[in-house]
Amino acid sequence: MLFKRKQTSSSPHWQHDKPLRLLLLFHDIYFIALIVLAVASGAYGIYLWDKASKQSQRINVVIQEIYLVRGDLYRQMKELFDAFFLQETNALNEYNQYTTSILIHMERLQSIALDQEERDALMEIEHKYRNLVNEAPALFYRYQNNPDRNAQKSIYQDIETGIFKHYEEVSKRAERLLMIKQGEIKHRLDEARSNSIAVLSLPLLLACVLIVYSRRILKESIVRPINDIMQATNAISGGSLTHQVPEAGAEELAMLSREINKMAEDLAASRDALVKSEKQAALGLLVPMLAHNIRNPLASIRATAQVIDDPQLDKDTMESIQGIIHTVDRLERWTGSLLSYLHPIKPMLNQLRLSNIVQGAVTTLHPKLNEKQIRLQENSDTVQQLILTDEHLLEQMLYNLLLNATEASPKGAEIQLQCALHDHLLTLVIIDQGPGMPFKPDPHALTPGPTTKRFGTGLGIPFAFKVCEELGGSMSFESGASTGTRITILLPQ
Repeated sequence: MLFKRKQTSSSPHWQHDKPLRLLLLFHDIYFIALIVLAVASGAYGIYLWDKASKQSQRINVVIQEIYLVRGDLYRQMKELFDAFFLQETNALNEYNQYTTSILIHMERLQSIALDQEERDALMEIEHKYRNLVNEAPALFYRYQNNPDRNAQKSIYQDIETGIFKHYEEVSKRAERLLMIKQGEIKHRLDEARSNSIAVLSLPLLLACVLIVYSRRILKESIVRPINDIMQATNAISGGSLTHQVPEAGAEELAMLSREINKMAEDLAASRDALVKSEKQAALGLLVPMLAHNIRNPLASIRATAQVIDDPQLDKDTMESIQGIIHTVDRLERWTGSLLSYLHPIKPMLNQLRLSNIVQGAVTTLHPKLNEKQIRLQENSDTVQQLILTDEHLLEQMLYNLLLNATEASPKGAEIQLQCALHDHLLTLVIIDQGPGMPFKPDPHALTPGPTTKRFGTGLGIPFAFKVCEELGGSMSFESGASTGTRITILLPQ
């Protein structure tokens, strides 16, 4: 018995026929990639934050150093005033110490500066400071040469509106530059914070997607196929051998499903073969005994009818005797067909001419054809090449099929037997003009088929199927109420 296996479509997002080890490998790779992505995202966020923090600290240090320089400068100017106006002896030493301290701060600022713009601003501060340091003592020495009140006032104005003002302007510009950079760093820190949140949320989102995806893959590749296999095994164990398992899921489970389906097909075929063999065995025991018990009385009846068959008898008696003889012949043919159907067929292949085989079958059929005035059109002579077949089996098969066509055809009809040999394939087509077959012949039937004839055995078509099978060929039927029956026989050569 043949089954059609169920076809399953593959999912677009995943090939479910992959091995389990490959599915697990992909799953592990995805998790490792997720972990690496999370670590990389965190490390990148920390790197950005650390870089911005260090830059901010550096700018704060630069601003603090500028403030320290300004403070030392004011204190230095105070010492200069104390030295010239208050005549403090230690003021000039303090002045020089502040000068050294400011220059140290200047060097530190140059070492902290990151780009050329900062260096230029700090160099300008240092330049203005050096101008102030060089010009301020000259102003005080000039006052010392002309120590009046107006000279002292002039010194204050020159220092405040002159060199000190210039220094303050340069210092303010440097501070604004650093404040702008500080704002930019703060802006970058805010962006880094936002980006870090977005980047760190990506692994969380991917983790959720992976959980949903893994659950779906687990369900489609493992859980559902296992449930289908369990249902199928329960159905098959209950005797439903036609139940098929969908070949889906991982490669191992799909392979297991295929093997279960094949096992079910083999079990069904074994069961059918067992039933067939049991029926054949039962018939094989019963039919020979019936044939023996029927043939002996039939022979006696036919012999008696032939003995009393006398041309001098009246017409009704003669018709009755002929009817007895014909009935006995039909019963004899019935028992012969039944025995030939039950016995194993062993073809004896030989190189033969097709026209001789066809003529052998048609010659035996002539009385029946003449009785119904049926014309038989056949073209076996067109097949000139010898064919490899069993003469008696093929002749008997053709006789049975042509006899069925003759008995099904109306009086005066035509039967066609079309023969062709092409590409090592012998094709025989029998076409009649009968009413068509009320049933479709089954080549795998375990018992004789139905018959439309009053004394039919139903063994003609099964015997033809059996001969085709033994000869490695096939036979098909096409039947219609208005087109008759068309039998196509294919025999490989």
